[in-house]
Amino acid sequence: MATLWSKISAVLPHNEEQFPLQFSDKVESSVVEMLKQSRQQLYSNATSASRMLNAQIIMDFSWEKLNTGTWRHVDKEWRRVYSYGCLFKVAALCREEPSADQVLQAVRTCDMGLLMGAAIMDNILQVVVRILQGDVKKINKGDEESEHTEVKRIKIECHRVPAIKDDLAVPRIKCPSLESFNTNYLLPLKPVILEGIIEHWPALNQHPWSIEYLRSVAGCRTVPVEVGSRYTDEEWSQTLLTVNEFIDRYIINKDGGKGLGYLAQHQLFDQIPELKEDIRPPDYCCLGEGDEDDITVNAWFGPRGTVSPLHQDPQQNFLAQVVGSKYIRLYSPEDTDKLYPHQSQLLHNTSQVEVENPDTERFPEFAEAPYLECVLQPGDVLFIPVRHWHYVRSLELSFSVSFWWS
Repeated sequence: MATLWSKISAVLPHNEEQFPLQFSDKVESSVVEMLKQSRQQLYSNATSASRMLNAQIIMDFSWEKLNTGTWRHVDKEWRRVYSYGCLFKVAALCREEPSADQVLQAVRTCDMGLLMGAAIMDNILQVVVRILQGDVKKINKGDEESEHTEVKRIKIECHRVPAIKDDLAVPRIKCPSLESFNTNYLLPLKPVILEGIIEHWPALNQHPWSIEYLRSVAGCRTVPVEVGSRYTDEEWSQTLLTVNEFIDRYIINKDGGKGLGYLAQHQLFDQIPELKEDIRPPDYCCLGEGDEDDITVNAWFGPRGTVSPLHQDPQQNFLAQVVGSKYIRLYSPEDTDKLYPHQSQLLHNTSQVEVENPDTERFPEFAEAPYLECVLQPGDVLFIPVRHWHYVRSLELSFSVSFWWS
């Protein structure tokens, strides 16, 4: 059986001359020399300690560059340097017979490169992390049985499903034609729930998404997580956790009932192609101006009680429900003044009103704003027109996928 290093080295360039290291003059010559030294060590008999030291120096130096000023001002060249540092560190960790902990450390290093760096060498970190995942030992049978018990407990938790009045309900339609959807909903910007359009997704049938499936596909992967009851709260923060840590802390143990703990947005699908292969953009996205590469795909995975405050987005949105259910309320952009958006530039797209418990003295006109509402169930896809305000509350453990398109 091939060793882990033989599998990794097979996807690397065959020799030092074929290993690309081109950078602009924005990267100091001393850093380029360090990169070249790490490249040379990759194809020589250097010690693991010296390989690790050089790689860590490259990562630490570029990390400082990544964390100076705002993210949009970070030059892509330094993100590439960081990715190379991650690659060299993974090689140092895996060159000899790595322990299970070293393999997990290598997986985390790849994920940090994928999250914070930029693609290098045909996105080689994505290739390497797939090899590493295959080497991560499966959780033992006892853990699986324990986990199954925990999942059963989650599934039987009670949750209150709001009663939706007929005159306030978002309309539902089953598999409309492209022309019908375009004429009746897209052009007039009317919300609608589309039924039967994602039944073919592997996430709903071939291997239904669940806690067990997420653990098996991505348990050891490090991902961004949003922590707190809602993003407008003072205690809201962002952190990096493995998927297993996130599930244990915010799904199984509920972390003291803090609520919101979402795997954050499109990085999940960028990092873990196995999950992206389980879903498909709705056909109706072809009515937009761009192509499929212009669609932003977001993951929303969290426990019961998580809330997205009333807010609006600058693109059309298909919100597809895969696991669990959500209560959603929608307001037209025509009634923005009655929704009291925050005055700050950072939160100007978010209402100050707590939708299900409004302060009528501070926000007297809110009660006059007309709205539609619905409970989104697995297999439902809600069309949220551009700029439409929407409030979302998970009624149980929930996994949704949204597609933003123009």
